[in-house]
Amino acid sequence: MPLRAVVFDFDGVIANTEPLHLRSFQQVLGAEGIVVTEEDYYDRYLGYDDAGTFRVVAAERGWAWNELHIADLVARKAVAMEALEGGVSVLFPGAADAVRRVAAAAPIAIASGAISPEIRRVLTRERLAHLFTAIVAAEDTLNSKPFPDPYVRAVALLREAVGGHLDACDCVAIEDSRWGLESARAAGLRTVAVAQSYNGSTLNADLVIPTIAALDLHLFAELFSR
Repeated sequence: MPLRAVVFDFDGVIANTEPLHLRSFQQVLGAEGIVVTEEDYYDRYLGYDDAGTFRVVAAERGWAWNELHIADLVARKAVAMEALEGGVSVLFPGAADAVRRVAAAAPIAIASGAISPEIRRVLTRERLAHLFTAIVAAEDTLNSKPFPDPYVRAVALLREAVGGHLDACDCVAIEDSRWGLESARAAGLRTVAVAQSYNGSTLNADLVIPTIAALDLHLFAELFSR
């Protein structure tokens, strides 16, 4: 069965932005009197979108933040994130070339828990935005990862774009976290884990590679030959 489409996660796969997300959360939550450590973030919060992270943080403390307050925290965190980027490249080494290689072979999309302006800002700055057939961001689905909604939406948009039959099992998800891999599997995609955020031995995927730079077309042939 040939490869039909590829869906990339964004943070931790294409963009090395997880440390910036951590610092942004620390800044915003610090103003609320909450300390979030690096261990907290990677062990408990990384798989959620921004709103989901704030909800979980509040729930853990028995606090009842309403949706207006959460929306304000998300907005403040977005401002902090943009300032931390500072207009410089935040891509992982080899990420741009990997995206171009895959885009030359099949339609590509993004399914991410990041908000759309953050994703599009980076892709536009790196001159990669035009390569993506669809971008599914945090605000585009009712439920975020680890629910399957982001990948279900991405496959639906790809199916519409190619104008023909496209099953989730014809598509490959490129992920870096257990939450993202769970989301992709639940949606029916084949999975490739990039061990840039977590040790590869902890990632349950059809295939594990060390970095996004190692992503090449022969890997997809191996994946679909199984």
